[in-house]
Amino acid sequence: MDYGKFKYQQQKKTHDAKKKQAVVHLKEVKMRPKTEEHDYQFKVRHIERFLKEGTRRSHHRFQGRELAHPEMGRNMLARIIEEAKEWAKVEQDPKFEGRNCIMILAPLQALKQP
Repeated sequence: MDYGKFKYQQQKKTHDAKKKQAVVHLKEVKMRPKTEEHDYQFKVRHIERFLKEGTRRSHHRFQGRELAHPEMGRNMLARIIEEAKEWAKVEQDPKFEGRNCIMILAPLQALKQP
C-alpha cells in the first residue's frame, strides 16, 4: 500500500470527523448578590437570549464581605432557576469554586434533540 495514499485517507477521515462534531459554546452572565432588580431582570433576559441561541452558563461572583453571606447568592440563583424553568434546564447545580458560584443552564431544545 502506498504510504502517501494512506496518510491522505487518514487526513480525510479526521476532517470528516471534525465536520460532524457538535461544538458547545459557553457564555457567562456575571452577577453579584447585591445586583439591583432592574439589572437582574436585564441579565435574566440576556440568559434567555443566550440559551435560545444555544449557549449556556451562569456565573455568580462574591467580593469582599459578600462571601460571608453565600445564601444571598444561592437565593438569587434559585430565583434564576425558577424564572428560567420554561426555557432552560439546570445542567449543573450551583456550586462554589472559591469566590465564585457557578451554575450551568442548558436550553430545553438542545436537550430534546440528541
